[in-house]
Formats: sequence, C-alpha cells, structure tokens
Amino acid sequence: MSVGRSTVECRECPLLGCPGLHNPPADKLDLIQTFKSGEVAVDRGGQVLIQGTTSAHVYTVLEGVLIRFRLLDDGRRQIINFLFPGDIVGLQAALNEPMTHGIEALIDARLCTFPRDAFRSFISGFPELSYDLIWLAAKEEAALEEHLVALGQRNARERIAYLALFLIERAEGTCMTDGPHKLNLAVTQSQIADMLGLSLVHTNRSLQTLRREGLVRWTLTVIEIPDMEAVRRYVQVDSSLTRKRPFI
Repeated sequence: MSVGRSTVECRECPLLGCPGLHNPPADKLDLIQTFKSGEVAVDRGGQVLIQGTTSAHVYTVLEGVLIRFRLLDDGRRQIINFLFPGDIVGLQAALNEPMTHGIEALIDARLCTFPRDAFRSFISGFPELSYDLIWLAAKEEAALEEHLVALGQRNARERIAYLALFLIERAEGTCMTDGPHKLNLAVTQSQIADMLGLSLVHTNRSLQTLRREGLVRWTLTVIEIPDMEAVRRYVQVDSSLTRKRPFI
C-alpha cells in the first residue's frame, strides 16, 4: 500500500454524477476536503486493514473494489461483503476498536484517507455527515441481512445469481460497468465459494447451469446478466429497495 498526498480534489471527484450516489452541494465537498488527509493506492491482493489491529485512518473507496473478510484461526476465510467506490472503510477503527475483519483489494484500488484521531470531533460538528454515516451503517446491516438470507435459504444457483446481481447493481451505481449489466471484474471461483459457503465443485457446476439457463454469464474476468429483472425474480430480491447512497 503506497501513501501519497491528495491528488483528487473533492470538487473534481470522479464519483460525482454516478447514478447510485447523491451529488452533494459544494459546501459539503469543501467540508470533506478539509478533513481529507491524502490518498493511498493498493495493488490487487494488498491489505488495507488487518484483522485484530487498529488503524490510524478511516478510508473511503475512490477507485476499485475491495473485499471485507474474516479469518479463522485455522486459515479458513469467510468473505463478508464487497466494497465499491463511495463506501467507508474502517469505521470500527474510528471507534477505537480493533478490526474484527480484514480489508483486501480485489483489484487495484485507491482510497481517500481521513485521520482517525480527528474523526469523532469532525463528525460531531456536522450533523448531516453524522446522519450519512448512520445511513451507511444501516445499509451495511441490510446488505448483511440479504447475504445471510442467501447463505441460509437460497440454493447454490440462487446464491451465485444473487451475488452477481448485487455486484452488478453496485457497479452500475458507481460508474464501473462496461456496457449494459456487464462488469469486468476478476473474481475467482474460490472467492465466490468463500463468500457463499460452497465447495469449488458445487460452485463450478452452478455457474455452468446458470450460464446454460441464460441467467448469469460469469467467467474469470466478466460478470454479465442479460435480464436483470429475470434474475431479481429468480432470487426474490425487490429492486424498489435500491436507494442512492450518501457521498462522503
């Protein structure tokens, strides 16, 4: 992970105008700029936060996709969630708690950095930003609820279709897709299995079945859903629950 001074002014943020994020007023952008201390670049596979440690910074994702995961003592790993541009990283660190999970870059990523020691006083002075953080925390909880439903109630094909839908919807909201409902993202079958609690064999067979049925095309580098509404019906996800996210 390489650290550098800020290179992107908040008023020129590439996320402005993305359909899944609210466009903040100029004064809010200026406020965020005063708190931003720099940026870090993370190569694919690099860790931003390490489980069990504390961090001197809180981050927001500027570019790329990262995974949040929990490691067991024997080395097994559970991927908990995927982080996209606009997401906040390390909120536990802001509350002076050791991280209960790790954060790793799934692809090359860039993050904005904010000093942890000034985080509480900064947020407490600006109620609108405090509300945004509460909203994001609630949204994270809702996403984890949906992931739990996938693990507990959906079969293997439904789990994979749900994950593909989740990733493409997040990518579309953050200007990351490469054509209609198509995302160029390198996700291995092992990572899919780590997220969904499946064996590699079951993962591979389910991917082939979804492709034959025309629901999801998922290769080593591309995720594509020809008919988003068909997949929403297949996995029983309500598209009306999708909302724009705050910009921080």
